[in-house]
Amino acid sequence: MNSQPPRKRPGRSLPTRAALLTAGFELLVERPIDAIPIDEVVARAGVAKGSFFNHFRDKQAFAEAIATEVRLELESRVSTANEGVTDPVVRIARGLRVAADFALAEPKRSAVLLRSHGTSTAAAHPLNKGLKEDLEDACAQGLLHPDAKDVGVLYWLGLCQAVMTALVESPATRGRNAALVNKVLGLGLTGLGASAARIADIVSARSGKRP
Repeated sequence: MNSQPPRKRPGRSLPTRAALLTAGFELLVERPIDAIPIDEVVARAGVAKGSFFNHFRDKQAFAEAIATEVRLELESRVSTANEGVTDPVVRIARGLRVAADFALAEPKRSAVLLRSHGTSTAAAHPLNKGLKEDLEDACAQGLLHPDAKDVGVLYWLGLCQAVMTALVESPATRGRNAALVNKVLGLGLTGLGASAARIADIVSARSGKRP
């Protein structure tokens, strides 16, 4: 008989909060937070049930905490991609491209993020500070429609989520993925009010048609 060694319980080696987040992440990869009992979370984490409420108000707050961990990683990649870039429209476009690349490279982490976004699409959310500033800068320079200053964060994050969902659920060939991202990027920038010429330059820069 082939016996499997007992699985190491994360609660024995990690602080309680970290153990809960690790367990929650594993479970959110499989199904949404509404379908995950707290009893299952604490059992997976190897901690007492009371410990859950010492760290999280409820399951939604728990899911948002997990999503924030992933979102911080994604935002770090966006910041790296935008280092030295001063054009706010290009910075906004790169954010969507990074989100798409993240979905393809990290499908499980992306699925968790998409299942537990919570209130992080709000313009005032700290994680959206960079995007909000880029939109405001672009509007101030007349590069986007003035309304983008007010609704651009919600609009752009919605596009990012839609692209990530499509790539996580139905990954295709590299060429088809690139075409999808370019089409969404073009339509998205059109919706923000960018000029056709700027959109063409931004889309073609990634596709290799321009230096």
